[in-house]
Amino acid sequence: MTSIWDDIGPATDGDEAKPAGRSGKSVLSVGALTVLIKNSLETSFSSISVEGEVSGSKLSSSGHLYFSLKDKDAMVQAVMFKFRLADLDFELGDGMKVIARGSISVYAARGQYQLIVQSMRKSGVGDILAMLEERKRRLAAEGLFDQDRKKALPRFPSSVAVVTSPTGAAFRDILNVLGRRNAGIDILLLPAPVQGEEAAGIIAARIRQANRLMLADVLIVGRGGGSPEDLLAFSDELVVRAIAASTIPVISAVGHEIDWALSDFAADVRAPTPSAAAELVAESREILQREVAQFGGALESAARSRIDYARMALSTFAPEDVEARFMRIFMPVARRLDDAGDDLGAGMTLLLRDRGHRVALCDTSMELASPMAVLRRGYSIVRQAAPATEGLNQDSPLGSGAIVRAAAQLHKDESLQIVFSSGKARVEVREVKP
Repeated sequence: MTSIWDDIGPATDGDEAKPAGRSGKSVLSVGALTVLIKNSLETSFSSISVEGEVSGSKLSSSGHLYFSLKDKDAMVQAVMFKFRLADLDFELGDGMKVIARGSISVYAARGQYQLIVQSMRKSGVGDILAMLEERKRRLAAEGLFDQDRKKALPRFPSSVAVVTSPTGAAFRDILNVLGRRNAGIDILLLPAPVQGEEAAGIIAARIRQANRLMLADVLIVGRGGGSPEDLLAFSDELVVRAIAASTIPVISAVGHEIDWALSDFAADVRAPTPSAAAELVAESREILQREVAQFGGALESAARSRIDYARMALSTFAPEDVEARFMRIFMPVARRLDDAGDDLGAGMTLLLRDRGHRVALCDTSMELASPMAVLRRGYSIVRQAAPATEGLNQDSPLGSGAIVRAAAQLHKDESLQIVFSSGKARVEVREVKP
């Protein structure tokens, strides 16, 4: 019976042979052990199919695709070479569940094994991606991602608050961009872990704190790139709801351009990277200075053109002709003004005369209709006598008391008052003949 140990001879060429142990076998060098494992694995696993979730996929400059396959128990590195990628009939993405067929290879320089993928097919959406899609649909149904909730970013914010890790590259990138484009903006770091079990709760608390204390004009929430698991905190429901409830405009800047999180949908603006978020916040000083210079140049050019045009127009007038030309323009206007004044005066005179005639007619009509005018023509008014205490001294020249219009109103010995055009008299009824 042979053993794999039989293929390994004594250590040679610098691999100093070690004294035999109890087993009687030579002590292996690292290289010899790696060769032994490499031969064993590559022989035993020359054609296998592995099911797992894609994570950390990255296309190299040479066109080869490097990624990991994982499940809840373990992870294995994998590579699919460029000439094999041409046969792939779908776009591979992190979180996707696939079945990969290939062989195991050992990279001796690092002591790592990996799966050399020859072909691959979908096995269904990965657990993380499925969870995020379900959460996205549920929160969208609540209206948290509606476009009419989005707020516009202020063009010239005076302060920016950043919710991210104080030690991560994202905050350094934001500082560098804002320092280069607009150093006048105040930057406030609200430190928070960007991954792990506690990250989501702290990120949401920082967002609420910024709103409660009104710490900034714009809020950037984000981190650098990573695997879908690393970005999960920014898809947590606590963070999404805190962003949606923010009164301060929020920019979501999570990962790289191909990465996404649910915070991107809830935020007012999504930036592909933290650096891009900083560029959105700050108008470049150079751009503003260039715009101001352009506007100033355009204004100066327009003013010079108007002045040159005025000078050219004035140059056609000799000094001695200016007054004559002015009078030719002014005289028709002055004449029309004088004529209008005369017409206005004549019209006012006619109007006043007509109004005076109308007033005289009204006065005559009122005089003819006056009761006193009737009395002066020989008529008198008979009234029932006022109380004896009042006598004939009434304020009204026409007397007081009810007017007697028929004899049937009278009674014998009744006292009456007769009003003349001049004076009054009190009489008593001696006899009534209806």
